[in-house]
Amino acid sequence: MPDFTQPKLGLLRIISLKSAILVTPVFLIYFEMKRILFVLYTLVSFASKSQTLNAYAKVTSVTGSSVLALSNVNIANHTFTVGGQVVVMQMQDNVIGANTTNVATFGNLSAIANAGRYEIRTIAAVTPTSGTPTSVTLTASLANTFNTGANSSVQLISFRDMGTNFTTTANIGCLTWNGNVGGVIAFYVTNTLTLNHRILADGDGFSGGRYSNDNGGPVCATGNNTVYITNSANWGFKGEGIYKNTNTNFANARGRILNGGGGGNDHNAGGGGGGNYTAGGQGGNGYNNCTAFPGGGLGGLSLSGQISASCVFMGGGGGGGQQNNSQNSSGGNGGGIVLIKANTIQTSTTCGASIRISANGNNASNGGNDGMGGGGAGGSIVIDATTFSINASCPLLVRANGGDGGDCTDGAAHAGGGGGGQGAIIYSSAQPTSNVTTQTNNGAAGQDNSGGAISAGNGSGSNGSGVIASSSGPLPITLLDFKGEALENQVRLEWHTASETNNDYFTLEKSTDGINYGLLSKVKGAGTSKAQKNYSSPDYQPSEGINYYRLKQTDFDGKYKEFPIISVPFLGNTDFSFFPNPSKSGEYISFLLSGNSHLKTFNLSILNLTGNEIYSKTIFNDSENKVEFTLSDLNLATGVYFIKIHNGSSSQIKKLVVY
Repeated sequence: MPDFTQPKLGLLRIISLKSAILVTPVFLIYFEMKRILFVLYTLVSFASKSQTLNAYAKVTSVTGSSVLALSNVNIANHTFTVGGQVVVMQMQDNVIGANTTNVATFGNLSAIANAGRYEIRTIAAVTPTSGTPTSVTLTASLANTFNTGANSSVQLISFRDMGTNFTTTANIGCLTWNGNVGGVIAFYVTNTLTLNHRILADGDGFSGGRYSNDNGGPVCATGNNTVYITNSANWGFKGEGIYKNTNTNFANARGRILNGGGGGNDHNAGGGGGGNYTAGGQGGNGYNNCTAFPGGGLGGLSLSGQISASCVFMGGGGGGGQQNNSQNSSGGNGGGIVLIKANTIQTSTTCGASIRISANGNNASNGGNDGMGGGGAGGSIVIDATTFSINASCPLLVRANGGDGGDCTDGAAHAGGGGGGQGAIIYSSAQPTSNVTTQTNNGAAGQDNSGGAISAGNGSGSNGSGVIASSSGPLPITLLDFKGEALENQVRLEWHTASETNNDYFTLEKSTDGINYGLLSKVKGAGTSKAQKNYSSPDYQPSEGINYYRLKQTDFDGKYKEFPIISVPFLGNTDFSFFPNPSKSGEYISFLLSGNSHLKTFNLSILNLTGNEIYSKTIFNDSENKVEFTLSDLNLATGVYFIKIHNGSSSQIKKLVVY
């Protein structure tokens, strides 16, 4: 997020100029107007993020692959609850290896370790049970090893259930990444997501590096290009990336930190652009276009070789520019991460504003006669959806573009910032094209001067290379429904899925008390599928009374998920009737037993929806064919009940509705 306290956004100040550089009053007005417009645009952009869906927490340790200790908990907009799903994501890891010396390879990738990996899990327990949680226990162990060391960062994000169908009522945003938590939007809809608003993670990723102190060293001198690491703030600060830097000796100068852009070196060199799917551009050479000893920050690395539907990254922050006349700019923030799962994504026939899902990197600000910051890289968007139904009057734009490097607007040659690399957009199905535009564009290099000279680099690669289609990841199976129906001599159970990922099999379990469950059947899953699948399995020996059924889904790697329990009352063989049904609250209910003359005595019970008995009475059948009983002494409240008869060897249940 832009720092509004920085001098670069001041509207009134004294501008010191290099010798022989004159600035006309007209240019000053133009320069200030551009800054005002930028501030207004930024304020409007951030004000539009009016709804945050998720809860966030830093994971400080993982015990037994299922118990996560938490800190930095943010539950202002959602919370962590038992039965709720969560995303466990490795935001940063110790991936730099031995590339920590003052050479051009500083910040190169040694091994990706677990950076970018994420899993979806269900919470089994929260400690404490109320208030701010300090730990959560998962129902199933994590498949990956998540690292929580000094140079690593793991985050827990609520994977919010928005219901069967969900229509947006406001723009959706997220907590901006603050070094511990934030930067991620994650939610799912069982069936249809209707977009009437924007989903925005622009600039919510890794932070851009700050500009340097005012420092005017030698101009285009030997050694200005060879400082890759330093703790001196006379050089621009590096942008943040997938390595959590805790060493102040690495904080400044032109060496990148993985996908974070390097800072500009003295004298007046530009910051490098952040990287994600493609690398960021190198910062401008420095004052007077110093090609002999260029000091521009190196662009953040490309992570395309590591990116997949199960491994994504926030955009790297751009590096800060080097200044000596307070005419600088910082690097832009990278884009955040958006994870969305739905069966169908659609837009309505009318929409109040352009509809977009966006994780752009921020542009760096423009400035005068100093080095400018690099643009932030685009973030990552993962959309697991089977169908897109986008109305032509409300088209959808999905984008993860790199931010532009800052322009130097002075008349002489100083240094623009490098452009941010493009982000990644991953679709689980074919890339939608009907009324949908998908963009992963590189950020443009900033200008060295008002004449349009450019020595900085654009974000690398061809625009659009960060779009990946038909790629499945860890977003969970979408279960449309799970229901049961009592027939004459069995209970028919059926369920339907909208999509499946690595689904090995389903397990059906049965209980008569809702507590103790046993295996009923095992049904083979569809593996990975984006089409609706229909499943059924009968219970040929249902118990007379209420039967409880639990459905569990197991992946090929043994990970499993349990779905909500359903109950099905089975009527049995004994026949009885009662009337009226539905019955008005307080009205008499007449009970009739027929065709069972052998039942001389039996028990009549009324159960509530949870199966608890709320009324019981022994009935004596003194007739050979029927018995009639009026519940004149029971005033039932409005609701649904079950009437049960039982004679010790058989029983039957029927539904009673009271209104």
